[in-house]
Amino acid sequence: MVTRIVFFGSPDYAVPSLRACLGLPDAAVVAVVTQPDRPRGRSGAPQMTAVKLAAVAAGVTTFFQPEKVRRDTTEALRALAPDVGVVAASGHILPNHLLEAFPYQVVNVHASLLPRHRGASPVASAILAGDVSSGATIMRVVREVDAGPILAQVETHIDPLDTAGTLTDRIADLGAQLLAHTLPRWVAGEVEERPQDASEATFAPKLSRADGTIDWSQPAEAIWRRVRAFHPWPLATTTYRGEPFLVHQAWPVDLPAAFTSDVAPGTVLPGDGEDLTPLLPGRTARALVACGTGALALLEVQRPGKRPTPIEAYLNGDRELIGSRLG
Repeated sequence: MVTRIVFFGSPDYAVPSLRACLGLPDAAVVAVVTQPDRPRGRSGAPQMTAVKLAAVAAGVTTFFQPEKVRRDTTEALRALAPDVGVVAASGHILPNHLLEAFPYQVVNVHASLLPRHRGASPVASAILAGDVSSGATIMRVVREVDAGPILAQVETHIDPLDTAGTLTDRIADLGAQLLAHTLPRWVAGEVEERPQDASEATFAPKLSRADGTIDWSQPAEAIWRRVRAFHPWPLATTTYRGEPFLVHQAWPVDLPAAFTSDVAPGTVLPGDGEDLTPLLPGRTARALVACGTGALALLEVQRPGKRPTPIEAYLNGDRELIGSRLG
């Protein structure tokens, strides 16, 4: 028997899971449901989602790209006689009439260790919360967001240098490997699901550009986590000379309270040039921003219309950053 799969996914995160489905023996991806082609880039020309690009390259020919999944989409999918649905960040809300169209139901590859960080931004939320680990969860989809029973999980350590981008990529690969192992066993009835403990649930809301705004009155450790959590989007942002000033990379520094007690948060202080951490060989403290507690060593910054620049090179062209006040 060939398991007939409908895959729901859109961004880069979903591509490894799509490829895992395509690579399964005795299985076939009979359709892909993804977001509509949308204008991107300077040309404004409509571009396919990452999942559609990968599916086309793999020879998939049947696509559905609704803004919202309605009954016409469900009936068209039902006509394909699918066995199971697989979701990985499709961006669609799946109604009951769709979930009921699959004899083996619909499973989701979620980028957190559920029940922690249910919702749209699980990776960023894990970094913001200071979690020491994250991972991927294969769960059965129910109408409540990310609340379905768990089929399998895989864990990974959150490295101090991880950003949302690097951690998402790693979880995507781990989740795809877990999916390839779990899905055939699920269809064969060999997986016993377990309910989530709702009392331990936390929620990861959808990010907006405004979330990246830095509040320098917060502790340096918290701001450092925001820099990592919001990279590559929406990026940690402050202002300098009345213009946006992006912080791509930074490192928290413990300073004696007396050192910054009379300095307003956001003030850029000269660093002592000492090495910051063995995790960043060769990177030294050159520009420190006073925070509510401690300071943040700037490592890579960007001004409007410019490329991201290491702080050493940036200071060569703008020594006035030292002594200024950001935000």
